[in-house]
Amino acid sequence: MRQIVVSAVTIFVLSLLSATTHAHNITQILAKHPEFSTFNHYLTVTHLAAEINRRRTITVCAVDNGAMSEILDKHFSLYTIKNVLSLHIFADYFGAKKLHQIPKGSTTTSSLFQATGEAAGTSGYVNITNSKGGKVYFSPQDSEEEATSTFVKSINEIPYVVAVIQISHVLLSPEAEAPAGGPKDLNVTSLMTKQGCKAFSDLLTSSGAADTFSQSLEGGLTVFCPTDESLSNFMPKYKNLTSDGKVSLLLYHGVPVYQSLGMLRSSNGLMNTLATEGANKYDFTVQNDGEVVKLKTKVVTATIKGTLIDEDPLAVFKIDKILLPRELFKAAPPAPAPKSPKPAKSKAKSGSEEDSDAPAPGDDDDSVPADERTDSNAATGIHGGWFIKGILSLFLGVFVCNI
Repeated sequence: MRQIVVSAVTIFVLSLLSATTHAHNITQILAKHPEFSTFNHYLTVTHLAAEINRRRTITVCAVDNGAMSEILDKHFSLYTIKNVLSLHIFADYFGAKKLHQIPKGSTTTSSLFQATGEAAGTSGYVNITNSKGGKVYFSPQDSEEEATSTFVKSINEIPYVVAVIQISHVLLSPEAEAPAGGPKDLNVTSLMTKQGCKAFSDLLTSSGAADTFSQSLEGGLTVFCPTDESLSNFMPKYKNLTSDGKVSLLLYHGVPVYQSLGMLRSSNGLMNTLATEGANKYDFTVQNDGEVVKLKTKVVTATIKGTLIDEDPLAVFKIDKILLPRELFKAAPPAPAPKSPKPAKSKAKSGSEEDSDAPAPGDDDDSVPADERTDSNAATGIHGGWFIKGILSLFLGVFVCNI
């Protein structure tokens, strides 16, 4: 009976612990294998790596450096390369064991190229065939060849979560190889003007900060645009800033990488901005509350209220408050500690003594409202998993010793 109970508790504890260990990072996985360095590099520069990391059921078909020449020799644009590599990412789990046990010997799965809506018709679907000889073949549905690539080996697997496998050749299809346009024709300020962020757009233009936003666009850009109403209320403080301070504040609302709303919901933590330079951190914390995404500085907390555009390489989100960096504005003061109750029989204090206990007034009019203060307990969520592990491990040890 003792063994049965101990086994049951052990399984229960391990199942809880394993729930916190299924996060994966495709860049780190492939970094351990230099023969995939080119493939790994292009996953990063096309922002596909971030998309892979946020998904929880996925297969990545990597090709080695030699096979990547099939793409690079054609001198595709970066956006066409992204479409081709998207064919190598399946929205389902196919570990080595599953590949060799495909029912009826063949199946069709959708790739990220199909899931993003870039592919037309059945383009973006990949046929997988387990032949009688034990070889597994991969071929895009719109490919002119029946079998373009074969399974080589498994690189890394987390069962039914992520499978990283090697295939022999790049998967090519006419649709994926078609020329893909870049962001050259996108005008960030015009887009914001039409979507309710005209005041912020005008400030970018008048300050010259718009040039930095435009130059960052090709490599990926995320913009957090305050509403016209919130900016109107803030203008008196904005006018008091120096010219450099105004530019830094505006650049603080841009992030030099593409971050979709889904990525923001799954990647809490510090984020650098276009204003980050050397000792001037100009960073803020992304934190989600369910489906709600909040941006926390040391001064204020803003909430994403809408999406103007969310299409790689550009994402523009509307926020309800101006992001105030601690480099330019006073940090929110910590909440005062609760006072301990005074003894009932103590004598009444004199007026001067009572005044000494009163909280000191703010030094100026820049004190921050209570609803904008950062939550000092926000960071505890980061370590919550380790706390649970410690408690469960202690419980298991005490339980076993007393059986």
